[in-house]
Amino acid sequence: QVQLAESGGGLVQAGGSLRLSCAASGRTLSTYAMGWFRQAPGKEREFVAAIWSGGITYYTDSVKGRFTISRNNAKTMVDLQMNSLKLEDTAVYYCAATMRRAVVPVSGYEYWGQGTQVTVSS
Repeated sequence: QVQLAESGGGLVQAGGSLRLSCAASGRTLSTYAMGWFRQAPGKEREFVAAIWSGGITYYTDSVKGRFTISRNNAKTMVDLQMNSLKLEDTAVYYCAATMRRAVVPVSGYEYWGQGTQVTVSS
């Protein structure tokens, strides 16, 4: 069993930065791809970014150039550095783990954290 716990959310002004972290415990995640998703009120959960076990990253178009996903060498932490935040980035952010190569579909992830709120104000 895998437990994921997000931290680092909060309130930030537009144009500011936040760094989210996801701590993994339980079984090793060395072979898992890790993803970040977000869900705004009244909207479906959507893919934000992912990193495969080999370190290759992938981002949704709306965050390219602003967000950076990374993981530590022990593969127990996954971070999401968010810069130049916009009002539309406001959401609950979740980290998740999957053994599948396809990292975009929500349904493909086996493990999820509880989420952390990110609120961007004007």
